[in-house]
Amino acid sequence: MQRSDLLRTVALVLFLLAFGLLWVSNRQGLLVPNPERNIAVPETLTIPFQVRVAHNGSDIHFQYRWPADRPHLIHDVLRFEGGKWITYGKAVPGSQPEGLHEDRVAMMVDDGGVPEFSRYGGFVTIGNRLDGFTNGVTGEEAEAHPYFGNVRGQDAATKYLPATRTDSADWGAVQPEDRLAQLRQAGYFLDLWHWRGNRGGPIGFADDQLVGESRDGDNGRSAWSTNWDGENNRPKFMFDPVKTGYVALEWDAILNGTVDQDSAHYLHANAMTEFDADHAWRDGDTLPRRVLREPEGSRADIRAQGRWENGYWTVTMSRAMDTGNPLDDKIFRDGGSYSVGFAVHRNATGGRWHYVSLPVSLGLGRDAELPVAHFTGDRPPWDTQLWYEITLFYPGQVSWPLLTSHAHAGSARIASGVPAHTYHTPEQLAQYGVEIEYADAIIKQWRWTLIVGLLLFVTIGFTLLRSIRNQRG
Repeated sequence: MQRSDLLRTVALVLFLLAFGLLWVSNRQGLLVPNPERNIAVPETLTIPFQVRVAHNGSDIHFQYRWPADRPHLIHDVLRFEGGKWITYGKAVPGSQPEGLHEDRVAMMVDDGGVPEFSRYGGFVTIGNRLDGFTNGVTGEEAEAHPYFGNVRGQDAATKYLPATRTDSADWGAVQPEDRLAQLRQAGYFLDLWHWRGNRGGPIGFADDQLVGESRDGDNGRSAWSTNWDGENNRPKFMFDPVKTGYVALEWDAILNGTVDQDSAHYLHANAMTEFDADHAWRDGDTLPRRVLREPEGSRADIRAQGRWENGYWTVTMSRAMDTGNPLDDKIFRDGGSYSVGFAVHRNATGGRWHYVSLPVSLGLGRDAELPVAHFTGDRPPWDTQLWYEITLFYPGQVSWPLLTSHAHAGSARIASGVPAHTYHTPEQLAQYGVEIEYADAIIKQWRWTLIVGLLLFVTIGFTLLRSIRNQRG
């Protein structure tokens, strides 16, 4: 074999080998769930969402509506197996396999105390390495932090606002406590209304929270506690058969989503009794891992009603316009202007696997995207009020440090205060979120494509050159 033929053969073999590797690796890691890296992208990247608002001068009411194939009414549970009680429903990337994550709707409210929120919404709360991110802060790191772990008792990195850090790109670089207190006094926090389909919703309450140096509950106690007796490794409470007709839920009904909304599917003083260890428990008997109770203090400010029907959730959250808790809540005043942002969890998802909105302006007697209707009496006349329609989108792992860095082509616009909605649609933001999720895999695939392209170029060039030389010869 002549030397030129050998070189041409080697080039062809190298090209075919690289092309084969490209073919085999094609789409590996692209749009494929990867639990080890906390990646699980929903099939549907956007969903429709509706909201309307009304007030009577003393109370303000928000009503929300969104589609859901089925209601998820149970959060996490304790299931009897082989003489032991096993926990099901731990958080996972994407949808929980047994469907054990409650449906939720949340709303963040600002009155101008966080200027960036009116332009970029919840993105300003997404700091670096938050819980659920591919490179998120580990539980051990959070617990070892001198402030968040030792003082606050946190075991995860949660949302935070940029000015609460000496370096906004560093979750752990928290400001001194006196500075945090100054920021709170100045109104630098977001009010967070959080309706949960299991933890509080069934007894008529939403969770009243806020976002400052972290996502936290208002002062007081929440609407739930844990149904676990650690000393005896068993539940504390069970259903009262006298009041409900049963001592436990059926596992199959939970898996199939056939638990009735109107049944006693949650543990509460009106439906439970102390756990009976001598009862003839059977494999599959299931008890809620949460016990519902009346919330207290500022955390009990938001009343709520929710119902799933014909493929849609409709949830109403109501609160006094002035709660008397200005360090926990944004106070609504007639003539006031506010910004709100919304989020929905459905399909048994938790953590960051939700749909969110861009910020929307809210006005009480002021021009705004979302006007607040005034009514007299105790209950809003919802039937006479139109819905305001919004598209919610899956945000992916897009953080505020990323958006404000040189890695983001629009960082200059953010620096100059240009609102996100002027140059991005929800559909675009959803696609960008997916690109960020799979950035490593996309770059890897691009490199393989580049290598194959170069080898193809060399092979074709060499072949053409030899052909020209042969013709001249």
